[in-house]
Amino acid sequence: MFALYKKELQSFFFSPFAYVLASLFMFIFSVSFISAIADMDSNTLKFSFPNIFYNNFFYFIFIIPILTMRSFADERRGGTEVLLLSSPLSVPKIVLAKFLSVVTVYLFMMLTSLFFPIYIAATGAVQWSSLICAYLGFFLWGLVCIAVGMLLSQLTGNAIIAAILGEIIMEGLLFLDLFGATRLVAAYPKLNSLITWFSMQRRFIYFSEGMFRFEDLIFFLSAAVVVICWIIIAIEKRRYSRS
Repeated sequence: MFALYKKELQSFFFSPFAYVLASLFMFIFSVSFISAIADMDSNTLKFSFPNIFYNNFFYFIFIIPILTMRSFADERRGGTEVLLLSSPLSVPKIVLAKFLSVVTVYLFMMLTSLFFPIYIAATGAVQWSSLICAYLGFFLWGLVCIAVGMLLSQLTGNAIIAAILGEIIMEGLLFLDLFGATRLVAAYPKLNSLITWFSMQRRFIYFSEGMFRFEDLIFFLSAAVVVICWIIIAIEKRRYSRS
């Protein structure tokens, strides 16, 4: 499993792919960072990263499908899917290795943003409790989006289609709160409560306010695990249909 994980990482870092996405990620955060400073009313810099995380997740959602679109689609396009599935590795290990490799790239992108709080800590004040919770919430939300993107890559077998569908679905998840607040849904309290319970945006708000709740942690991890299980089932079904 480690060999496949290493191979997947090399496909990211031995090409400009990961660095271009990380640069785009940094560019988005830099623009928000500069805008936040420009809008300050006082000369005292009290920086709260959660607002930037929250405001930029809308833009960051455009990056995640690009990161995951090749995970399984390239194997099918390049004709290496059969070789991979016939290897000694089990399907769960294959999926986990690919998932962890994408998560590693995702962590690399997040680590590049540490430049901002380090800079602020040297010149102003950082709300460390909110910062840590925001990073954790941002990471957990990203895990679910990565799993969804990989599932689409497996189901469609086409990287471009997987990226487009990923954008649509992830934007839909992002605006689940707005859908729950519509008059049609609000008229049915139980349906509204169900939609609100599944809202990842609402759960991230707690992290952004410096509130760590095990309920939200379990929700994000469970959602990622469920989607990963769907990927395994989809691959097993495809393999058995071939045989």
